[in-house]
Amino acid sequence: MSNTSDNISRIFLVGYMGCGKTTMGKKLASRLGYAFIDLDHVLEAQAGKTITQYFADHGEAAFRELESSVLKDTVYPDKAVVSTGGGLPCFFDNMDWMKAHGKVVYIKLNAKTLAGRLENNKDDRPILRHKHGDELVAFIDEKLAEREPFYSRANVIADGLSLTAERLDQLLHP
Repeated sequence: MSNTSDNISRIFLVGYMGCGKTTMGKKLASRLGYAFIDLDHVLEAQAGKTITQYFADHGEAAFRELESSVLKDTVYPDKAVVSTGGGLPCFFDNMDWMKAHGKVVYIKLNAKTLAGRLENNKDDRPILRHKHGDELVAFIDEKLAEREPFYSRANVIADGLSLTAERLDQLLHP
């Protein structure tokens, strides 16, 4: 399927965990009348276990391969908003693939804001579980620095702090 700027059939949301990909994705999909797909949920259904468990059982390399396969092998509806895992754009040719199959939106937030959002929601995020306060901010800041070259290749970069579905729609359809 080809995509033009006037007829965006797939919108892939990328960004660090806690930036609002799922929340904003659901709101944007509702606004546009599109389907909403959370790739993390698709992956868990295919793997038959949570991402945390898959990671623990098979390691990061196997997880990243499965994540890439799920991205590329999922059959998407004609019109879909897709929430991706935070690391997905940073591995293999995933960012190129998403850009070739739709528009990619990076929901950008700084490390301190992300840490504030994630501080009380770390149970499902083992990589963050034992990090608190300044240590959590520093860890997220380091990860953002590693991922920014990938995230910044998105078609649209949206400030996640004041982002609404209406604003995101305007950014996608100027």
